[in-house]
Amino acid sequence: MKAVVKTAPGTGHVELLDLKEPSPKRNQVKMEIFSCGICGTDLHVYNDTFRNYPPVILGHEFVGRVIEEGADIKGTTDRSARYAVLGANTVTCGHCDYCRSGEFMFCPDRRGMGHGVNGAFTRYACMRPNQLFRLNDELPEEAGTLVEPLAAAVHAVLEIATLRPNDIALVSGPGPIGLLCSLVLIQEGIPTIVAGTSKDAERLSLIKTLGAAAIVNVEKDDLMECVRETTQGLGVDIAFEVSGAAASAKACLEAVRPLGQYIQVGHFGNDISLPFDHVAFKQLRVLGSVGYTAKTWTRSMDLLKRGLNPVPLITHRFPISQWKKGFDLFESGEAIKVLLTPEV
Repeated sequence: MKAVVKTAPGTGHVELLDLKEPSPKRNQVKMEIFSCGICGTDLHVYNDTFRNYPPVILGHEFVGRVIEEGADIKGTTDRSARYAVLGANTVTCGHCDYCRSGEFMFCPDRRGMGHGVNGAFTRYACMRPNQLFRLNDELPEEAGTLVEPLAAAVHAVLEIATLRPNDIALVSGPGPIGLLCSLVLIQEGIPTIVAGTSKDAERLSLIKTLGAAAIVNVEKDDLMECVRETTQGLGVDIAFEVSGAAASAKACLEAVRPLGQYIQVGHFGNDISLPFDHVAFKQLRVLGSVGYTAKTWTRSMDLLKRGLNPVPLITHRFPISQWKKGFDLFESGEAIKVLLTPEV
């Protein structure tokens, strides 16, 4: 089978290789992968800015079907079903405080698919059955590839933040996670302002058609003026910083009202300078969000059943032999979500 593999430490060292098909262990299933989405983490692994364990197959946002079961779990899965896969908890210690509380993202021994163990930029992969989340039969297959990033957005919006009736939200940074945060807010009936830059023009236009209350190109328009108009001068109740840019964080702190919430979702990658006195003088609730739990995935699947549709965020589809083109489009921002499909 062909696979996109990080072959060695350092920047680059990613190749399309022919590998032997995996065989499931006694407690695993083997899946045939339909498609797998490119994520920012894949780019970080490519650039060696995210911890990885080569040689390893990249990719972790995927959907597929079970074609084989290990000896200990025969007959436990539905071969006709399509499953999204929670790959982030493939390896955990199982006994630390974080594992026992369900917060496996913080387990010191954690390794996820696509960087710590083999992932899904290939045709076949193996995992435990408790990592499978069945996709509703009426949903499009490609929705399954977006469950993983959707879960990150659901965690930030519905589990870290506290939404209340009549809240107005700001999402700063219309990357894939920012757009998914916006879709969750819209689904929950929260009027949402989405802010970005000129390079985000198409993304801003898309989220406006999907229900955003207002969009702002901060290079051309006055974000604070839009906030004042939308909130009758009060400021937004919740600001989600999703771009990982200092200017965005500063704008969010300024836009949120006294006693409001500031949720940090984006990653800066370096030290930044902020007007942090806003936190004290406005008595803000400041929280960070990373990853999700298994319960978040169940919640995300329920949102999909209730009508949340993330598929419009998929802008490009390529066979895995064109993985580099997909990576380049995603990194440049020309694409929102890119799917890679397996080849023999």
